[in-house]
Amino acid sequence: MSTESSFGLRLKALRQQQGLSQAALAGDEISTGYLSRLESGARKPTERVIAYLAKRLDVDRSAFYIQPSSSSLTQALSLAASTDSSEAIEDLIDVFATARDEDPLLRWQALWLIERYWHARREHAEELACLEELTAIADDLELPALQCRSKSRLARCLRAKGDVARALEFAVSAHQVAKQAGLPVSDEANALLALVSVEAEAGRLPDARAHAEELVELVAEGSETLRSEALWTAATVCSRQGDDDAACAFLHQAMAILDSRVDPVLWARLRLAAASLHLQGSPPSTESARAHLNEAEAAFALVGTPVQQQEILALQAHLAFEEGRYADARAAHSQLDVDKLMLNYRDRIRLQTLDSRLLIVEGHRKEGLARLKHLGEDARRAANLDLAAEIWQILAETLEHTSAG
Repeated sequence: MSTESSFGLRLKALRQQQGLSQAALAGDEISTGYLSRLESGARKPTERVIAYLAKRLDVDRSAFYIQPSSSSLTQALSLAASTDSSEAIEDLIDVFATARDEDPLLRWQALWLIERYWHARREHAEELACLEELTAIADDLELPALQCRSKSRLARCLRAKGDVARALEFAVSAHQVAKQAGLPVSDEANALLALVSVEAEAGRLPDARAHAEELVELVAEGSETLRSEALWTAATVCSRQGDDDAACAFLHQAMAILDSRVDPVLWARLRLAAASLHLQGSPPSTESARAHLNEAEAAFALVGTPVQQQEILALQAHLAFEEGRYADARAAHSQLDVDKLMLNYRDRIRLQTLDSRLLIVEGHRKEGLARLKHLGEDARRAANLDLAAEIWQILAETLEHTSAG
């Protein structure tokens, strides 16, 4: 943290401890706007301003440079945990960055909230760093519930980044901890959700299907949300195995279970998953895909995030391609800024696969084929074997089609 940020953090804490507003502290000598910029770290204080603020707060100037204590972290954590405010989480991040030698359990709690903040913003590097530390602290504390939760989330994050080998390691460990410690159903289910998704990504489909069946049985009496997630996971595994009928049955059961008022985001995500499943069928069911995509788009207009808007655009591009509307597919694809994509690894590779197929349709056959080969190799190296197989199949069909043409 910079000197300016450290000063601003301490200044804000001292002001709040004395119950002063920014206007009250600023007085007649400085403006509230200037004081706000000092507190945010955007401005560096002059010696005169430091002396003035110290006098207003009746503290020694050294008080502005005392590192936050555990009480500061506790305060910031309490404020962040009791509100949905992003500003409170950002304050917690600032305090946490300078906190040292704190109670490990307190650090774990703070990191858990911070990780959720980074996850929501798809800041994968920051999210991964949080999860690595969460897992290390949980292992040091030897608390099974915390070990299971942190490793399950770490496995999901690594999977989203395409690091399937490490994801599998942590997913297996989380599931073992849950079973051995006899943790609640919710913890075991979350560990299984992570494990099944990673096993499916790694091409270990028989293991994934067995664990998916275990998961569905485990949560049979659980909440609507948990049962829907379990059925969705089972549908994904069946789809990877080429069992489209079973995949559709599981996914439609998941959609039937969940009321949109219970979890509107998951309700819409299930419809995105259904649209994707129908587009990947052989042959693709474009009418069903369009219907589910329209439902999801209407819901996400109210509760969606930038990530979900990207997912919708990506599926619209895929749908247009399957319907032979290549100009529309290119237009939808062009709206997705490659440098700002927040999609997971699999969806990013599929989007790049679509771009390669469009290049071929647009007359850039050599470049499109070369990109498909590169993407297949990339997926293979990342241990996404079924994704690699999917790309190789597309490549083979494209070669056959273009040769015949």
